Amino acid sequence: MDIFSAAVSLFLVFNVLGNIPFYIAVLKPYTPKRQKFILVRELLYATIILILFSFFGDALLEGIGISEGTLGVSGGIILLLIAITMIFPKHSEEGLPDHEPYIVPIAIPCMAGPGSITAVMLYSHTFDNLWATPLIILCAVVPSLLLLLVASNIKYLVGEKGLIAFERLGGLLICFIAIQMIASGSIKLVKDNFPSTTQQVEKVN
Repeated sequence: MDIFSAAVSLFLVFNVLGNIPFYIAVLKPYTPKRQKFILVRELLYATIILILFSFFGDALLEGIGISEGTLGVSGGIILLLIAITMIFPKHSEEGLPDHEPYIVPIAIPCMAGPGSITAVMLYSHTFDNLWATPLIILCAVVPSLLLLLVASNIKYLVGEKGLIAFERLGGLLICFIAIQMIASGSIKLVKDNFPSTTQQVEKVN
């Protein structure tokens, strides 16, 4: 996996296109100028949160005894669940905040949710360059912000059905990514916990 493909994967996890109706509903009470300010602020917070997890997530996992293989399997399962909800969406405006959104629900969990946090932590293991994961985050956040700033226009152009189609396509792609993460994590778990068995299998092959 290279930086570009990782950024595309993270962008799909954000599911901006599929969540446009939700963003529009949350920001509906505010003026267009205020909406843009809120979006920029919330995505800035989400970016900071994700970058912090990319740098310090490993220390947190090591502190509670979670291995890289476990992270891969659990992250893949989380992404698979997210993919299923994207393929079979159930949108609702119930429970929307009656005050200006501040960190919740836009920054967390819409952008910096379990799936995206797990993804950036996995990328921090995948790439040796310390700044690769922050670059991936920025490459995924910037187009997400640009799309959200013109969310009303996108909804007008493609309609509700078009947004649902984009969401389901993204869910299908994330499903493939999730299965790959689960498979890679499972292999890593076997190698870490059963090294002798793995060596025997490699000798046979």
